[in-house]
Amino acid sequence: MTLASVVLLALKTSIALNVFALGLNSTLLDATHLFHRPKDLAKAFLSMNVVMPVFAALMVSSFALHPALKIALVALSVAPIPPVLPNKALKAGGRGSYTIGLLVAMSLLAIVVVPTVLQILQRVFKVPIGMSVSSVGLIVVATVLGPLVAGICIHRIAPGFALRFANPLGLLSTVMLVVGALPILITTFSSFGLLVGNGTIATLVAFVVVGLATGHLLGGPNPEDRPVLALATASRHPGIAIAIAQTNFPQQKLAMTAVILYLLVNAIVAIPYLRWIKRTSDISKPAAERQPIRSNT
Repeated sequence: MTLASVVLLALKTSIALNVFALGLNSTLLDATHLFHRPKDLAKAFLSMNVVMPVFAALMVSSFALHPALKIALVALSVAPIPPVLPNKALKAGGRGSYTIGLLVAMSLLAIVVVPTVLQILQRVFKVPIGMSVSSVGLIVVATVLGPLVAGICIHRIAPGFALRFANPLGLLSTVMLVVGALPILITTFSSFGLLVGNGTIATLVAFVVVGLATGHLLGGPNPEDRPVLALATASRHPGIAIAIAQTNFPQQKLAMTAVILYLLVNAIVAIPYLRWIKRTSDISKPAAERQPIRSNT
């Protein structure tokens, strides 16, 4: 077994464990939350599957960007929520039911939406690009739906066991993800220089900022849902984005590098937004909740 295959196995296992741990803390009502709220589902669909592909198409057609960046932008704009996003959204104060419901709804819809949107973009740009329903479905089931459903079932059958092991498994998945991602970052770091320049960083920053702003505006009326949809709109499933790029443009080796560079930019750009969310959330709380009670002595 090669080092590359070991790293890939570690990443896949960590993602599955992460989603499985989420499922251990979730219920069927959480998973179907958005399907019972069609208005919220429609807003999420508009934010993720309409605004972002249109924005990516405008950027690709309007600017002389590196071909690998163009491929990455289009692929990312149609990719669904990444499996690791719920943890970040929950830490930002998002409601568990909305977060899990959004993950399930957008993952299910992605099986049909991704091939459909790619077909539309193919006609717009006159460039062969596509991905089969079965290919998208396999990735979605393996990385999101399968582990999540398994966790929910165990939560239903043995809630005590589920609650006891959810956090340790979540921590283990995070460690495995970091360990597995390090070799990829090290090997692709030297390739970043081939992409940086000609507006690459500015384009990726714009993509993330537009995603955060769009999701935040459409995430109401509950303020706790806004950061969840904002992060979901700005953050996309790198596995599906890379699969789209490699399937349609195997000769463009830098497309995967562009996706990894996007992940780094996304993490950095989201920091001030998350701090702003935390600050505004603290301000909106009653004073008794924001400040510790001091003794009069």
